[in-house]
Amino acid sequence: MNAQQGAKLPISEHLPSNVKWLYDELGASSDIVVRTFSDANTGLDGVFFYIDSLVDQQTINQMLIGPVLAEIGENPNVKSSSEWMGLLKNKALSVGRLKDIHRLDEALAQLMEGNTIIMLQGSRTAMAASTAGGEKRSVEEPSSQTVIRGPKESFTENINTNMSLLRRRIKSPGLRVAYKQIGTQTKTHVAVVYLKDIAKDGVVREVMERLDRIDTDAILESGYIEEFIQDAAYTFFPTIQNTERPDAVAGGILEGQVAIIVDGTPFVLLAPVTFIRFLQSSEDYYQRYDIATFLRLIRYVAFFVSMLLPSLYIAITTFHQEMLPTPLLISLAAQREGVPFPAIIEALVMEVTFEVLREAGVRMPRVIGPAISIVGALVLGQAAVQAGLVSAAMVIVVSFTAIANFVIPAINMANAARLIRFIMMILGATLGLFGIMSGLMVLLIHMSSLRSFGVPYTAPFAPFIWSNWKDVLVRLPHWAMKKRPTAVSSMRNLTRQGSGQMPEKPKKSGHERDTTKQSDE
Repeated sequence: MNAQQGAKLPISEHLPSNVKWLYDELGASSDIVVRTFSDANTGLDGVFFYIDSLVDQQTINQMLIGPVLAEIGENPNVKSSSEWMGLLKNKALSVGRLKDIHRLDEALAQLMEGNTIIMLQGSRTAMAASTAGGEKRSVEEPSSQTVIRGPKESFTENINTNMSLLRRRIKSPGLRVAYKQIGTQTKTHVAVVYLKDIAKDGVVREVMERLDRIDTDAILESGYIEEFIQDAAYTFFPTIQNTERPDAVAGGILEGQVAIIVDGTPFVLLAPVTFIRFLQSSEDYYQRYDIATFLRLIRYVAFFVSMLLPSLYIAITTFHQEMLPTPLLISLAAQREGVPFPAIIEALVMEVTFEVLREAGVRMPRVIGPAISIVGALVLGQAAVQAGLVSAAMVIVVSFTAIANFVIPAINMANAARLIRFIMMILGATLGLFGIMSGLMVLLIHMSSLRSFGVPYTAPFAPFIWSNWKDVLVRLPHWAMKKRPTAVSSMRNLTRQGSGQMPEKPKKSGHERDTTKQSDE
């Protein structure tokens, strides 16, 4: 009998046939445990059926096996299996969750979740006890999105741990969680989390529908989900945000975004998202607004530097030398006197070399990875200049471009800037500044056409939403941001705080007045 037939097969009163079907479906794996129990006086026969690698053994011993055996000894007069099933369920078993099972396919699914199946001879009903366990990583500091000031917790690979991290931050009864199971083979648990009356109903429905349309055998990481449900498949720009920070996810949910938590990965998806979200950091809201604004402006500058600096250098030195001051032009010409390659070849060689070094630093063991990337870049750059293969100015340009790329908080947006950089370099080498401007116009038109679950990607720039500019290029004080961003949040609940008035200057207390008077005397 195969699994398709078992899907229609009810649990039999004949206990050995039920055990044999489950055992055969699991391929007689070595980690399957069938713990039998029986009592000659009552004629009771039963089994605990579980997969050893998925359960918490201590829970099974203390809350299942021990209480059941003790209950059998205390009730010698109970004979029928239905009475025993009710007695075990209502009195003996002390686990948190118990579920009645009536079909073999349900029992198989519960086993794969790490639960224990309890079956009795003569009963057409089994019970699934919650005993899921096993090793899991503890909550640690984020590795890819660090901050100086702010929470040091990050998500883990366990979906229940991740939900607890969110529940601790958002204690509102309006927080809604919908679980789904995706992947015919992996059966990965996916949780959709949002706040009622803050998230748009249309966005929530669209997220649910796109997840339901996924038909694949495996979901191993949230990146799988992202590619299946994103709006634009052919674009450099990410239209779904991912983060491993619980505070960032909580902040997004409070502004109307929908979170998608995937079991088995610490990276949570947030949608819908606009372009400006990828240049904002959680730390912007933990520091003073003036410092946060300054750092945010630096990120915008760094994004354009990362994308355009090599192409501008190539275009100006190749086609538009008249734009440079004479001393600078003479200095650059002297550096390039012995270089045998044009500027575009120089830039491509240095950019590819740096990308190789960066990838090597990521893949190398953590202890020596940074040393390899830093020392390798310095040694190769200096050697290339001394050998006359590249100019010193080109090394400076490529190095500063790489450093600027690290300033971008979101790694997927930083990767987009890296790819666009090579296109702009080719345009600058062929058409000069005209090619760069044409590329920027095409890029801007493309960004304006993008949507993230119906939300314009370039909002609040286009369409222009003046009320949302309090948290775009600058970050106003918290007391000044009275409303949520209308591009993402539902119109039913836009207010996030009270009057939104600037704090009044406190009046002097009696002690302060006396101190001031004494100092004047």
